[in-house]
Amino acid sequence: MSENLLILLAPLTGALIAGLLGRKIGAKASIGATIAGMLVSAVLAIQVFLRIAAQDGQVIHEEVFSWIVSGNFKVHFGILIDRMTAIMLIVVSGISTLIHIYSIGYMADDPDEPRFFSYLSLFTFAMLVLVTADNFLQLFFGWEGVGLASYLLIGFWYKKESACNAAIKAFLVNRVGDFGFALGIFTIFLVFGSLDYDQVFQMAGSGKFKPTVDFLFFGAVDTITLICLLLFVGAMGKSAQFLLHTWLPDAMEGPTPVSALIHAATMVTAGVFMVCRTSPLFELSETALGVVTIVGAVTALFAASVGLVQNDIKKVIAYSTCSQLGYMFFAAGVSAYAAAMFHLMTHAFFKALLFLSAGAVIHAMHHEQDMRRMGGLFKKIPMTYGVMMIGTLALTGFPYLAGFYSKDAILESAFAAHTSVGTFAWLMGMMAAVMTTFYSFRLIFMTFHGQPADHHACDHAHEAPWSMRGPLVLLAVGAVFAGVVGLPVIDAGWFKTAIVLAPGHDALAHSHHVPTWVKVLPFVAFVVGLVAAWLLYIRLPTLPGIIAETFRGTYRFLANAWYFDRLYDWMFVSMAKKIGEGLWRTGDETIIDGYGVNGAAATCTRIAGWLRSIQSGYIYHYAFVMVIGVLVLVTVYT
Repeated sequence: MSENLLILLAPLTGALIAGLLGRKIGAKASIGATIAGMLVSAVLAIQVFLRIAAQDGQVIHEEVFSWIVSGNFKVHFGILIDRMTAIMLIVVSGISTLIHIYSIGYMADDPDEPRFFSYLSLFTFAMLVLVTADNFLQLFFGWEGVGLASYLLIGFWYKKESACNAAIKAFLVNRVGDFGFALGIFTIFLVFGSLDYDQVFQMAGSGKFKPTVDFLFFGAVDTITLICLLLFVGAMGKSAQFLLHTWLPDAMEGPTPVSALIHAATMVTAGVFMVCRTSPLFELSETALGVVTIVGAVTALFAASVGLVQNDIKKVIAYSTCSQLGYMFFAAGVSAYAAAMFHLMTHAFFKALLFLSAGAVIHAMHHEQDMRRMGGLFKKIPMTYGVMMIGTLALTGFPYLAGFYSKDAILESAFAAHTSVGTFAWLMGMMAAVMTTFYSFRLIFMTFHGQPADHHACDHAHEAPWSMRGPLVLLAVGAVFAGVVGLPVIDAGWFKTAIVLAPGHDALAHSHHVPTWVKVLPFVAFVVGLVAAWLLYIRLPTLPGIIAETFRGTYRFLANAWYFDRLYDWMFVSMAKKIGEGLWRTGDETIIDGYGVNGAAATCTRIAGWLRSIQSGYIYHYAFVMVIGVLVLVTVYT
């Protein structure tokens, strides 16, 4: 067995041991098996990354076995590791390993620990399959695998109704996106006759395909644009982009380590990775790139605006994730794929740090998540405060921390694109940057500063065990240094053949030469957001309530996340319920039961009752009937 294949199979082995044998071998052995599998995967991923990074664009391509052979349709299960995959392996296996270790302390009192750790490792396995795929069907297998694992993890506490509802919601919303994704894959096979990356990208680049295809009632449409837009619909669902974002905040119903895993290392980054992986296709369609840019920019602003007024500590960070994913997408939309991947990498460290730090706060506050009931925790959990402050500074783009390098590279690339959609994305991104700093420090001030809202809970608050604090320290180191270490990623040509750019798509290269004010403006946005948060939540703590009351409509609009949940409930959920109730009342009760099953039974009952009524048991009645019968026969036949 090759070490490349072992990167995938080690987490799967741990998941199977914990899932199938957990009750027999016990919680400690199950946890040990999953963590051992993750450590093996992470160590091998580091080795592979160092080998790939040291070599000049060499790609590891390994065919493991022949998967499906049906006529002309042939797909194998393979492993493709280039510089893009190598980064994803480090992010997925490394962050997931730390989350596994963190979960030892966080889930210590849960009776279903083996099942939980099994799901975590299964999730990681599916994501590793996704990022190492060398064909679209294997990509789809991993894509659906993380969808299944997310359903299991979000609904882990299945006795909690809200958790079950959130899991179902995540699953259904992702099915909408995945339907478009599947159509895109079908179209790829229809047009190119293959699902292998190499063959599809080579044919697309050489123009060996039908330029237009008929699509529904639209008639003939551009082939590549159709494929890219369908693929992007899948990315919108998986990465919670505008219109298909509603599942992401509700996913907070799962345990906090699940939130960190979904938001930082797996699942939501799958859409960004897929768009970057398929850059040879997206680069052939300006329309598709424009759509990606606009959707990403709108998502960045939308999610940041909603995060301004959230009071659940995990939901604030959840909307932050949604916003940061918007940054990654509009970077890809202006062809700055390297900047998108760079931000994906740095974001994984500081977002995992923020979620797990929030978990430590929740642990200290005895499972309280409402920031309005916190306050004054700085002295009680100073270490958690310190690492969470590092994560906040990295997220908000404080100079020389991780987010400073990657987010600024995205904003400068959008400006340097010198296109209408690029300029739009830059403006949205700058406004979102101010909001990001505001809601991030709002969280810090409400949670750790001021007077305790609940003195009893605050007095009993304490630091988490070292099994939880240890991963926080390592993630904090990543949040500080990931930007500096990963800076070569955005140098021209670092990704080699993993990313393909069309002629003239050089926004990232030109980003180094934008005016000085463009480079300084993100720091100005940071200062504005910080000062605003300090004024409202430290200097004048009564002012937020006054503002909310004065602008009640705007506050409710943001607090209800632009009313998308209510809109979708009215458009889809309520309509589906009404249709279902109509089919039940009319189709089932009236037609099937009333006229069918019950109607036939009632008719038989009535006939039987009539027949029973003439069965009196008297001989003279039967003799009379016989005489009448004879008279009728004689009359008929004479």
